[in-house]
Amino acid sequence: MTNTVQTQTLPEYVALMDTTLRDGEQTQGVSFTADEKLNIVQAMLESLGVDRIEVASARVSSGEQQALRNIINWAAEHELDERVEVLGFVDYNRSVDWIRKAGGKVINLLVKGSEKHCTNQLGKTLEEHVADILKTVAYAKEQGMHVNCYLEDWSNGYADNKSYVFDLMKAIGDCGIEHFMLPDTLGVMSPDEVFAALTDMRSNFPDQVFDFHPHNDYGLATANCMAAVRAGITNLHCTMNCLGERAGNVSLAELTVVLRDKIGIKTGIDESHLHHISVMVEQFSGKYIAANMPILGQDVFTQTAGIHADGDVKGGLYETRLSPERFDRKRTYALGKLSGKASVLKNIEELGITLSDENLKRVLDRVVTLGDSKETITADDLPFIIADVLESNDYQHIRLVDCEIQSKLDSQSEVNLKVEIDGAAYQESGSGNGGYAAFMNALEKILVQISFDMPELVDYAVRIPKGGKTGALTECTITWAGDARGNSGRNMRTRGVHSNQVYAAVVATLRMINTHLHSRLRQE
Repeated sequence: MTNTVQTQTLPEYVALMDTTLRDGEQTQGVSFTADEKLNIVQAMLESLGVDRIEVASARVSSGEQQALRNIINWAAEHELDERVEVLGFVDYNRSVDWIRKAGGKVINLLVKGSEKHCTNQLGKTLEEHVADILKTVAYAKEQGMHVNCYLEDWSNGYADNKSYVFDLMKAIGDCGIEHFMLPDTLGVMSPDEVFAALTDMRSNFPDQVFDFHPHNDYGLATANCMAAVRAGITNLHCTMNCLGERAGNVSLAELTVVLRDKIGIKTGIDESHLHHISVMVEQFSGKYIAANMPILGQDVFTQTAGIHADGDVKGGLYETRLSPERFDRKRTYALGKLSGKASVLKNIEELGITLSDENLKRVLDRVVTLGDSKETITADDLPFIIADVLESNDYQHIRLVDCEIQSKLDSQSEVNLKVEIDGAAYQESGSGNGGYAAFMNALEKILVQISFDMPELVDYAVRIPKGGKTGALTECTITWAGDARGNSGRNMRTRGVHSNQVYAAVVATLRMINTHLHSRLRQE
């Protein structure tokens, strides 16, 4: 046998085996119900297009067996049952019978791929372990099952005592095992180590089919898969959302995209389904991915800096092959204190609205100002801001200097209000049944000093954008009577926009007063 490392010819196609429901369920705190497992299997096989899927471990529970039975029944109806696999153990007939009782056709047998595991965990010699393996495989084959074989802790076993691994392969290589699956169980390998070890395995056992099963403890799982493919491996294991023990397994989404874009390798994956299946797995697992997770994260197709939006407007300068359309998603441009004119313009174009340069500048100024007090302004907030800007005449006869509102359960709200009216400072306190009522109480004490009659409030409406979250902008629209307390004319409606509901009403109120004060000044 030789140990020569040589460059392999790249395969045209790499098959992906998803193990979200088996290895992924070893994520701390994750346990899928039978219905959840069935939904994930259906999505993975029918919509996403994984080649194989590992769905359970044998002998876990009766509930796990029933879940497996449901999956196999569905898969058999769609002629997909031979693509559904179950982890089993070297226990002669126990795992095989458990799987067969549920209708399973493929067992992934877990054998000891390192001498330390064999001697220290099993307390057996290699010869004794081989005898048990051959007995279990023979029984599984008699039952008409397909048998694959995990060499557990292969990466450490190969590094510590390669002779053990080779002797194990020679002893069981001709017993009918279809795939020899080589796991980096503890995620300890680097790409160079993966390439060298897998090239060595393939050189010494050219007639065997090897899978590579990476873990991500060093953050190298995707890079290690690239090295595995360069070594000639055509079967890789992965999970959705990197689920798995400790740091998890390699990301199915990242692996698919990297193979296609960086090596030119085809897979069976329909990329347009990656995102919505990722969301499904998030909801069922209770493990939510980071917003900046490659391919799948909420923010990965969002440009925040205004210069990036400007570059896209002027020729797609910040776009790459990772276009959101590939994944049935859309590129967005964040609005906030870092926004530039192009970011606002991109979002306005999506709304089908045209603004003058002056109003565009006013909208941008308002976005930046709001961004200083609110982490993110969403595209759903933008119509509120535009309407607010277009309605505003920006009269500044009355200007809010400070407004401190305190509210307590089962007691009235208190406010300390400071305003400036035509250059003169006024300060009053007030109370009321709620923050806005307290504000109005203090405000009326000030307005009586300038002989301003507050019109009657006819209607008060508050709304947030559709789909808005707790941090969304609030739009408050107030209708004021036009013929009460000496104010003639039609009813007036004013709007205020703010991230705080009470202050949105404050803005709407001050806008009404400014309009009346401006009219009074003109009449004088």
